[in-house]
Amino acid sequence: MEEQIRVLIVDDHPMARQGIREILKTDAVFNIVGEAETGEEAIELVADLMPDLILMDIHLPGMSGLEVTHYIKSHYPYVKIVVVTVSDDFTHLFEAIKNGAQGYLLKTVHNETWVNYLKAVAKDQAPISKRLAEQMLREFTSHQERCDVEGDQLSKREREILTWVAQGYTNKDIAIGLEISEYTVKNHLKNLFQKLHLNNRVQLAKYAYEKGYVKGAD
Repeated sequence: MEEQIRVLIVDDHPMARQGIREILKTDAVFNIVGEAETGEEAIELVADLMPDLILMDIHLPGMSGLEVTHYIKSHYPYVKIVVVTVSDDFTHLFEAIKNGAQGYLLKTVHNETWVNYLKAVAKDQAPISKRLAEQMLREFTSHQERCDVEGDQLSKREREILTWVAQGYTNKDIAIGLEISEYTVKNHLKNLFQKLHLNNRVQLAKYAYEKGYVKGAD
């Protein structure tokens, strides 16, 4: 049996929260431990409930979803945050990623997509979207620093995997491409998280682009 994922829902619209509840109830792995209507309430509940995953609306009264995401990730870095929105304005979504979110979901996508994606996020297995990878490349390509002391600690294989992750490939894709097992890929990822003091694939991708491990087309 899969280990349960403790979820906190943050949205100021009752109907939206109800819709999210209905989606999550389709899979017993999700345990909804609380709901919040404001960012301030969400911050209080995180301290009390210690959820594994937060579904965060961007547009909240008072503190915005971006501000709340930044605060929570600063104080509770282990918590995974997925932004949930009706808007496909990628500027807002990318800002959420830069503030620490692990990913995003549009409220209009199919329920099954939600379940599979959230499970993958909870397990640090959700691939970086191609659109996000392209945006990261544009964002960081002008001030790349090839590597630093932490980067110098990486093996050749770890650098290869770091590059593949940043480009949006799954563990299975990486295993096939490098002709190694998925188990080996997972172990390399664990080492990367530990060596670089990072917590998830989004942070790995951001690091890879910032340090110049992924280059744009000539």
